[in-house]
Amino acid sequence: MNRIWLRQQLIGFLNEDIGFGDQTSQAIFGDEIGVAVISAKSQGIFCGTDVIIEAYRLVSDQIKVKMYKKDGEAFVTGEELARINGPIIELLSTERVVLNLIQRLSGIASLTHEAVQLVAGTGVKISDTRKTTPGLRMLEKYAVVCGGGINHRFGLDHAVLIKDNHIAQTGSVSATLQQVKRAIGHLVKIEVEVENEEQLKEAIEEKPDLIMLDNCSPKQAADWCKLIPESITVELSGRMTKEQLKDYAKTGVDVISMGALTHSVKAKDISMNILVKEGGGHA
Repeated sequence: MNRIWLRQQLIGFLNEDIGFGDQTSQAIFGDEIGVAVISAKSQGIFCGTDVIIEAYRLVSDQIKVKMYKKDGEAFVTGEELARINGPIIELLSTERVVLNLIQRLSGIASLTHEAVQLVAGTGVKISDTRKTTPGLRMLEKYAVVCGGGINHRFGLDHAVLIKDNHIAQTGSVSATLQQVKRAIGHLVKIEVEVENEEQLKEAIEEKPDLIMLDNCSPKQAADWCKLIPESITVELSGRMTKEQLKDYAKTGVDVISMGALTHSVKAKDISMNILVKEGGGHA
């Protein structure tokens, strides 16, 4: 997690929501001090400690945060996740941005955890993809790790991933791999996506770092894995669902990547309630 980047993002998110001030809270509250209690209304895996701490640090130096859950820890319905102590106006004006983020991130961490548990004991790793919400990639990929998964490339500059459109340009898997190897630096990993056995055999001959099997059946994946040497990492991808994971995990692949971890996740139900402290002063 890059905290500097996170703070920059939170400044934008808070400016978008607060504008020139929370008119409702400013009309009702003065300088009252209170406690915001963040609680779970569902169960899952928590993610969002830095979001809570950094967001409230930005809006007021009077605010104190006490976390009851660490990122990656399980929570149950009714459990307190955090308490935030400070001016009520600041607690409320920051509430929606904080909840929106930690609800989504905890949803991603929880879904990833479910997927990881389904393949437990097989040696297969669960990975995300680049199918993330624009602007939230760092946070969403961090949530995947909190759920026990691993990250695929962060962006297009992280690694080479040769797909059908690239192959169409050069005419073959072999030609594409050869051209890429001439163009990139020695530290950049190369992955190629294959859709049939002919492409697979071409890829094996050129010795990429990874081969991605795209949209194939469990039987097809198992047959193809027998052809691929152990020196090449095998990734399986293509509209993967939780229901399919157990069957695909038995095929011999090393990694299963799932866009659904980030693009189709359901946010966790997490709420915030304010406890007003009488007489001012910090709670």
